[in-house]
Amino acid sequence: MKRFEGRRALVTGASRGIGAAVAERLAAEGADVAITARTLEKHKTLAGSLQETAARLEEYGGAVAIVVANLADEDDRRRIVPEAVEKLGGPIEILVNNAAGAMYQPLADFPLRRRRLIFDLNVHAPIDLAQAVIPAMRDAGEGWILNLSSATARLAQGSSTMAVYGASKAALNRLTDGLAAELRGSGIRVNSIEPRAAVKTEGAEEVVGELLRRQPDLLESMEEMVEAVVALSACPEDVTGRITVSLDLIAEWGLVVHNLDGTE
Repeated sequence: MKRFEGRRALVTGASRGIGAAVAERLAAEGADVAITARTLEKHKTLAGSLQETAARLEEYGGAVAIVVANLADEDDRRRIVPEAVEKLGGPIEILVNNAAGAMYQPLADFPLRRRRLIFDLNVHAPIDLAQAVIPAMRDAGEGWILNLSSATARLAQGSSTMAVYGASKAALNRLTDGLAAELRGSGIRVNSIEPRAAVKTEGAEEVVGELLRRQPDLLESMEEMVEAVVALSACPEDVTGRITVSLDLIAEWGLVVHNLDGTE
């Protein structure tokens, strides 16, 4: 299955976790992929790096571009798409806004600096990157923008410590809806997807690993999450403005879950 052959994709937060897995699956299905994150070689505490992800992607034979950048930095955000376009040799057709920042603590003393950082990473960066790829997508008459959200965006979560993170993801969902409405008819699909509960990644293990070990039923497989992401990265034009859940989409569309290398 090579449904992305000849396509160029940009995946953020691709040094590890969902971003690295999505980038691999896109490459396995023929895409040329640009990956961006802060960690080029080695993180202080977490496994994974852009170099490691790139090495896996290169095995599939397509072009791979590394763009080292900090999405919290406005100047860095401005150069990501131009660098990706230059290194891949053409405009980005698929944008997967996966990178996110999460800090959990009570609202009563949540510092402004941290609140701004979360919204920079989770709201402003995805919109800035979307704005950067939209002109070429308009010219081509097609494009796919996919934002990764979270169940914490919904009300009645019962935890004040996740409120800022959840608020940022709720804002991202609202902006997804608005951008999809604005671009309807242009051929550009804009959607949002979230795991039903949690995907066991390096970051999740670091933040809520103990909870996941106590309640393994909260987990879904990386392959399930990726299957839903890549399905929306190739969806028809009328599928836009959706705020959906990975396992629900798999059930609704009858998707077969594949390995990251594209095999069943």
